[in-house]
Amino acid sequence: MADVTDMAFRQIVVSCGKPDVLFTEFVSADGLCSEKGRPKLLPYLKFGENERPIVAQFFGANPRNFYKCAQLAVGLGFDGIDINMGCPAGKIVKHDSGAGLIKNPELAKEIIQATKEGAASAGRRIPVSVKTRIGYNKIITEEWISHLIEAEPAAIIIHGRTQKEMSKVPAHWDEIGKAAVLCRKAGIPIIGNGDVMTYQEGLNKAAEWKLDGIMVGRGIFSNPWFFDPSTDANAKTPAEKIALLKKHMELFTELWGSPPSAHSDGGGKNFETMKKFFKIYISDFEGAKELRVRLMAAKNKEGIVDILQNQL
Repeated sequence: MADVTDMAFRQIVVSCGKPDVLFTEFVSADGLCSEKGRPKLLPYLKFGENERPIVAQFFGANPRNFYKCAQLAVGLGFDGIDINMGCPAGKIVKHDSGAGLIKNPELAKEIIQATKEGAASAGRRIPVSVKTRIGYNKIITEEWISHLIEAEPAAIIIHGRTQKEMSKVPAHWDEIGKAAVLCRKAGIPIIGNGDVMTYQEGLNKAAEWKLDGIMVGRGIFSNPWFFDPSTDANAKTPAEKIALLKKHMELFTELWGSPPSAHSDGGGKNFETMKKFFKIYISDFEGAKELRVRLMAAKNKEGIVDILQNQL
């Protein structure tokens, strides 16, 4: 997830309950292949050894750049590469990237092939998967997945909505089930995604639709202990949640710098990005809403720390 699953947040997730596989936030293949863009974007590909297996996710529409990014991913030591063909954002699809590739299956297949060849040319055939949706303006699950299968990706991760639907309707798990049938016949692992809010729900969905796995996105926002079913997030005290937020802030600052951004050339992230995480930690206890309002109004990291210290 863009501006969410950076190394700082992944370290928090690992500390709370490590999933089987972790993915980076998606990074522009075009940007990584430009002399000006690469230094700004490389921090998005930082990871810790405790995150393995870790998969680099790229987006774009230029096969040649995916070839180069695959070489880069191998050189950086990633365990896999994922091609984003599912992002529904207008600024992405208008360049035929993300979910925009659903409208261009031949280009999509060319990108998959180029990525596999790029990884192999770097001396290590790491798996190349695809993250996608069930259609663009309308549902075309079987037609679209059949095209992807022709390119033989290592796995297909499918979100149960079209680009047009964004996140406005419930995920169509019956369509994910249709994709699973096709993938099983082709011997390609299939992973479902969409509206999975608990660990047990993920297990149930995988069993019901005969999937090889579940990818969790927004579900982690309601529970950072999502991947540890033995932990009851509701039993966590406000002090424990606040301590976790403070740890996240420290990791974020180590990675990106404190405002103004350490990446003064325009790269990196402003500390304001941290504010989207407040609801993960500051929730489900008395006074949480009021505390979030105060935190959101803070102008900098120091102001946030002061508020949290006084809270404790």
